[in-house]
Amino acid sequence: MDMLYLADSVGILGKFWVLGYSSGSMHSWAALRYIPDRIAGAVMFSPMINPYEPSMTKEEMRRTWDQWSSRRKLLYFLARKFPNFLPYFYHRSFLSGNHGRIDKWMSQSLGKKDEILIEGPMFEEFWHRDVEESVHLGIAKPFIEEAVLQVSSWGFSLADLHVQRKCPRNGILLWLRSMYSQEECELAGFLGPIHIWQGMDDQVVPPSMTDYITRVLPGAILHKLPNEGHFSYYYFCEECHRQIFCTLFGDALGPLNKMVEINETSVEAVVEEASSITGSVRK
Repeated sequence: MDMLYLADSVGILGKFWVLGYSSGSMHSWAALRYIPDRIAGAVMFSPMINPYEPSMTKEEMRRTWDQWSSRRKLLYFLARKFPNFLPYFYHRSFLSGNHGRIDKWMSQSLGKKDEILIEGPMFEEFWHRDVEESVHLGIAKPFIEEAVLQVSSWGFSLADLHVQRKCPRNGILLWLRSMYSQEECELAGFLGPIHIWQGMDDQVVPPSMTDYITRVLPGAILHKLPNEGHFSYYYFCEECHRQIFCTLFGDALGPLNKMVEINETSVEAVVEEASSITGSVRK
């Protein structure tokens, strides 16, 4: 519901799109499940799912777990069974104050194009600034909560988003009527478009996860990216972003190089107002 309060606070009163990237995709999936009437569509980049998802096939599960390092598997296991041990690892990595390389912190090797990207000064500067902003309070709790949520039941299945007809089955007469009348049935699931971009050389979120998603959501539109990794198509690639927007909304009707001036003070005021609203609602 926080997403709704934030949207209303910044004046988005109609439908809006959601974007989910990596492990953050679970919040976008939840929006499709719980507030579908407000969501116009969804864009997912390398969407992460629960690695213990019981409806995955043995082959999908094997191809997913085979991609990960022993340390990464250990962190998932701890998050699922012994989350109280996670602060020890977090304070020795991203909460330690030392930036380090992103692949070391993720305990995961990367594909070729990802390696080239993260070695560049632009990504390194962005990564350091992003880490500093995320961990400046030095509190492990929110990171633990996210890790535990990732490997827990979300309260719904992705299959719930699959569009299908739901007909009343409470009596033989209603059932017979539903066979001959469209009026007795209604569409269930998420009715808007779902676009997924997946790098085929992604070592962080293996393509096998996307295989599972498109199996349970056959209506999702999958864009496979040969030779792309987890970061290479998403970060600092203007041409990639142009292709994405053209795919979603068609060709641009005007120039795309115009910079829109934003009053940062007003934006911060809106964010603070949204935070106060969500805080009061939670209380």
